[in-house]
Amino acid sequence: MNIKMNLFQKIGQYLILMGRVFSKPERWSIYRKRIVVEMESLGVNSIGIVAIISVFIGAVLTLQMSLNLDNAFIPPYLIGYATRESLVLEFSSTIVALILAGKVGSNIASEIGTMIITEQVDALEIMGINSASYLMLPKIVAAMLFFPFLTILSIGIGVVGAYMIITFNPSIMSMDDFLTGLRFDFEPLYIWYSLIKTVIFAFIITSISGYYGYYTKGNSLEVGRASTKAVVSSCITVLIFNLLITQLMLT
Repeated sequence: MNIKMNLFQKIGQYLILMGRVFSKPERWSIYRKRIVVEMESLGVNSIGIVAIISVFIGAVLTLQMSLNLDNAFIPPYLIGYATRESLVLEFSSTIVALILAGKVGSNIASEIGTMIITEQVDALEIMGINSASYLMLPKIVAAMLFFPFLTILSIGIGVVGAYMIITFNPSIMSMDDFLTGLRFDFEPLYIWYSLIKTVIFAFIITSISGYYGYYTKGNSLEVGRASTKAVVSSCITVLIFNLLITQLMLT
């Protein structure tokens, strides 16, 4: 019973905080500048890790598909088709979101948590600034704008990784079959499905991480605990919403 009450209390705190976050900003010009800064901090600085992971996952997916679809009755081009569908439907949206929850989420929670315990947020409130909106809204907007770009980038680099492994190891399949599979039965809805998921996941990661950072109390050890809780809660929520969105859009 206590666990349930604690959960409902956290949900209530989160909703109240989001009400403050999305209240009308005092000066739009300041928020626009902060959004650009946060896009660089949360988005541009994440390109490297997304690119590295995507190129290897694309190569591994192709290898695994070639092993599991090695059958005389299965056309070779289906390897390219299955790789493309895996990247578009799940990896480049959901798996990348889980990776970013660890990188971006922990960064947001620790940054805001440190400002809380060093009383920088109190100083903002004394100056009449809505600290919740000032600290969190630019991060949320920046992530929702930039994360879809990371998803598209991940899909493209994943395909490049698959292309490279076939180039270096032609015994997997012919390049013509792979390219045929990439173009086979393409469904534009799946791209929109992936991008919509990414936008929702961006909101989940930044808002939940901001929540845990904003309600940090105590010392630097509590900042670390808040960062860990932010990552775990973000990942669980992302997986739950992944199921719900898939149920709504693809069934």
